[in-house]
Amino acid sequence: MFRTVREQFLVELAVPGALEAVDGLRGLNELFTAWVETVYHHRIHSETEQSPLARFTKGVASGPPVLPSPAVLHEAFLWSERRLVAKTATVSLHGNTYEVDAALVGRRVELVFNPFDLTELSVRYQDRDMGAAIGHQIGRHVHPSAKPETGPDPAPATGIDYLGLVRDRHTTALAQRVNYAGLTAQPTRADTGADGIGGIGGIGGIGEVDSVLEAELASFAALTTLDPSHINDDVHPDQLDLLELLDTDDNQEHQ
Repeated sequence: MFRTVREQFLVELAVPGALEAVDGLRGLNELFTAWVETVYHHRIHSETEQSPLARFTKGVASGPPVLPSPAVLHEAFLWSERRLVAKTATVSLHGNTYEVDAALVGRRVELVFNPFDLTELSVRYQDRDMGAAIGHQIGRHVHPSAKPETGPDPAPATGIDYLGLVRDRHTTALAQRVNYAGLTAQPTRADTGADGIGGIGGIGGIGEVDSVLEAELASFAALTTLDPSHINDDVHPDQLDLLELLDTDDNQEHQ
């Protein structure tokens, strides 16, 4: 992945004027996130023959991924070589001489080290930690095979802001995941169907519901404006007058 990042992401920032257009660390993280989620996660890997996103999704389906500890990550980037311990309880590594435990004399041990810092070595014998090797004579600090990785030559300026286009594409994709405008939009008659709300018969569309409600409110308002002297005109002689009954209950409560 590191090589891919250098050759496909960092190379775009090597174009003259590209870094000046980035809004600090926040802008750089925004560009990198957009590139990873939009480009890198969807490209087929040459060895796994799967995209990183597809491989990760397949792994998650069988259980949560196990994240390595910092110690395991550090170990993964160390180099090792085997050496025979001399009678003087020393080992040699590319011109450097180190002292080890005297109990290891005559045995072949494994030296584990950072290829860019040969001043510190760990000694292991039969996969057991035997402590650190003490530098006796150090003339080389970097392993001869450890070459600083240099990025490719800056690409010629094309006038096209590739990372900016990737960022805009990523922003658009994020906005389409949740359509908040669609959640707040009111349904129209075409959405509800000709037979009623949600296509269920019995009640008309939204417009018809509003008109019915307005008619009921208007009739209620008309009832409240009637002359009190005519309220009981339509009451049958043998019919119980509910309004009088309510007035009677109110008077009893006040007494």
